[in-house]
Amino acid sequence: MSETESSIEPGTYRRVWPAVVAVILLLVALPVAVLFDLRALTEELSRRQANDISKIINDIRGFYATEVVGRIQQAGDTKVTLTDNFRHVPGAIPIPATFSLEIGKLTSLRDNTVRYDFVSDYPFAGRQPHVLDPFQKQALADFRKDPSIQTLETVEGGWSPTVRVSAPILMTEPCVACHNTHPASPKHDWKVGDVRGIQSVSVTQPLTLGSLGFRYIFVYFGVAVATGIAFIVLQWRQSRQLATINNELKDANNFLATVSLKIAKYLSPEIYKSVFSGERDVKVTAERKKLTIFFSDIVDFTATTERMQPEELTALLNEYLTEMSRIAQAHGATIDKFIGDAILAFFGDPTTLGAREDARACLRMAVAMQERLRQLQVKWRNQGIEQPFRVRMGINTGFCNVGNFGSEDRMDYTIIGAEANLAARFQSVAPAGGIVMSYETLAHVKDMVDARPIEQISMKGISRSIVPYLVEHTCIGDEKTTVINEHDEGLSLMLDISGMDAARASRLRGKLQAALAALDDKIKDQIVPASPERA
Repeated sequence: MSETESSIEPGTYRRVWPAVVAVILLLVALPVAVLFDLRALTEELSRRQANDISKIINDIRGFYATEVVGRIQQAGDTKVTLTDNFRHVPGAIPIPATFSLEIGKLTSLRDNTVRYDFVSDYPFAGRQPHVLDPFQKQALADFRKDPSIQTLETVEGGWSPTVRVSAPILMTEPCVACHNTHPASPKHDWKVGDVRGIQSVSVTQPLTLGSLGFRYIFVYFGVAVATGIAFIVLQWRQSRQLATINNELKDANNFLATVSLKIAKYLSPEIYKSVFSGERDVKVTAERKKLTIFFSDIVDFTATTERMQPEELTALLNEYLTEMSRIAQAHGATIDKFIGDAILAFFGDPTTLGAREDARACLRMAVAMQERLRQLQVKWRNQGIEQPFRVRMGINTGFCNVGNFGSEDRMDYTIIGAEANLAARFQSVAPAGGIVMSYETLAHVKDMVDARPIEQISMKGISRSIVPYLVEHTCIGDEKTTVINEHDEGLSLMLDISGMDAARASRLRGKLQAALAALDDKIKDQIVPASPERA
């Protein structure tokens, strides 16, 4: 396990499941908590109202027992009378209106949620007037304006709302007869149906009572808040761990990217891609494939090193190898290795287009290298290098063992076989600036080159004689190219007639003819006539 993977706590993912289960349980528990709270609230309200009604009934029963039944019993044989001033008249009991007033006084003395009021704006003389609130005043005005109204309702208060229901007190015939003849009556012209006052019932729901009814909801939200806080803390910890892991991965990726870029400098691009993409296993193994092998070497490199300073030689060689590698990569070659100033490359692994197309791609690469080298030679001469690099090239097509060779700890991707050695041998017999190939390679590219056989060669391990073929002209695409490249003491010649027009060709022909005439004169001057004795 890598260091990044081991930095993740084992219980990180296990702690996620309790949070998920808790969220699901909370979602399921919400309607259950609401149902329980509604049931509890209904039960609490009913219990409170039942208690209040029981108190009111007890008060009414007590008043009735004391002020009605008790007074009748005290009267004995005395005639019982009905009067509003019943407490001052022996044997008298209250009339209905007075009875209602007394009930209102009894309910107002208790701190009940239910209250009964019996009030009027026409009190009897000598009695304390009723203090009417705005609702009662408005209700009286509305009832008298429209006697058909049965009840009026209103809700007052904020956090502890009070529901008030009022009904009119209508004058009946006994009421009219009593009030119109009573000396203390404030009015003596009452009629049946007149609104004498109002009676109202008020029910108050205290906030504390409603809050207690929602205890399950409060518990639910408490658990939900605790779960949410725990989940947030868990997410925060996980986000910190993920941020740490991401930073570690970023550093690891940057390190791997840097390392891979460095490794890429030591591997062929094709091998690098196949290894890092997972297409090729990094293990000691090889297979036999038909390849086209390319081998190039700089002519007289040892002598060149003696004429140049090490720093200048290093810069020149690196420039040469860089340019050749770029061309090889552009044509799809796999660069096996650099052997000092020599280059070993091949076509056919890890990717191949077939033996024919691999050979043709190799030829195109060799021609492109020679053309680029001629451009570099001009540049190097302008830099003061008297004898710039000249390169020989050899190409061969045949079967080789290709793959990873070495040990399990260290290996090298390369090719081995007589065909690879033969490509190196072709390079050794090629002239400076020339390309020599085998007959099998020539068979694949014969429509692209004009080649002639040169002196046969023999190799150790190969019993037959081998005929190399020297490329004289190339025809890449529709254009045929003839290149003459020769360097010797007193001679530096590079001639490329591809793309040359007639006028320029004629001018160069004149210069070459003049050079030939000068060479002829030089030869004639150095010929000594034979003496008569020797003749």
